[in-house]
Amino acid sequence: MNARALAFWITAPGKGEIRSEAISPPGPGEAMVRTRYSAISRGTESLVLQGRVPANQYTAMRAPFQAGEFPAPVKYGYCNVGDVVAGPAEWLQRTVFCLYPHQSLYRVALEALHPVPETVPAARAVLAANMETAVNALWDLGPLVGERIAVLGAGVVGCLCARLLGRIPGVTATLVDPNPARRDLARQLGVGFATPQTVDGEFDRVVHASGNPAGLQQALALAGFEATVLELSWYGDQPVALALGEHFHSRRLSIRSSQVGALNPAQQPRWDHRRRLALALRLLDDPPLDALIDGESAFEALPATLPRLATMGGQVLCHRLRYP
Repeated sequence: MNARALAFWITAPGKGEIRSEAISPPGPGEAMVRTRYSAISRGTESLVLQGRVPANQYTAMRAPFQAGEFPAPVKYGYCNVGDVVAGPAEWLQRTVFCLYPHQSLYRVALEALHPVPETVPAARAVLAANMETAVNALWDLGPLVGERIAVLGAGVVGCLCARLLGRIPGVTATLVDPNPARRDLARQLGVGFATPQTVDGEFDRVVHASGNPAGLQQALALAGFEATVLELSWYGDQPVALALGEHFHSRRLSIRSSQVGALNPAQQPRWDHRRRLALALRLLDDPPLDALIDGESAFEALPATLPRLATMGGQVLCHRLRYP
């Protein structure tokens, strides 16, 4: 018999609702997963909620298990942790991560499931997609031992990048954020902190993850000679203007994008997306990362929670949803 699941759908710009849907039993090579937690990727999901995905990016921005089409109605999300409740015996009761939207129960191919290491709490494993983005960012950035690196934007991805950078021998990683309360967070992550007014350049490399065009401009100002600025922010349909008449040419600066949907060419011969996500999950065996989860609410409240979070900007880190 079919089971019933509850799923969150964006129904119109700024609006969403919980819908019930039937889930058929898993077939060969499939499993049924009951969700324990999911998490909101605030920046991306806020843009999706507001209907701000550009039409020419509908395909590129499609989530792996998205249902519906942009701008709405659409079922969107990719930070889901649950337990296998039906399927092959060797998978039963295993805690898994899946790039699945906010839904209480779902059927999926086994190849889409990623076992959560026993040393990683399920409640922290919701950070796996963000950690995968951070891993890809460091591959694209190419940090070297001993470098001085700034990360602008103390959101979840920026903080994860800083944490990874700070564990490279000799690297001095500095989080830059206008919110002075982020100083304590940087301390917990073992990295330095500065506000945009107090940061002291020049840096060997700069990561920009603030989502604010002004942050990208400052990233260029902080970059030293021949330095690379790695752009992690996604602006949706927002135009971005840059002043390239200052240090951009005299310092021979480079701006490089990083997008988690593509592997760095240097990694492609040996890595695939599955291996990268497995690495991201192992890297979550790191208790200080619990500080990145700064809110939790019931899944059933998501139609009210997501619009509220979308208005809070950089005040929010990772908001976790718990399921009954």
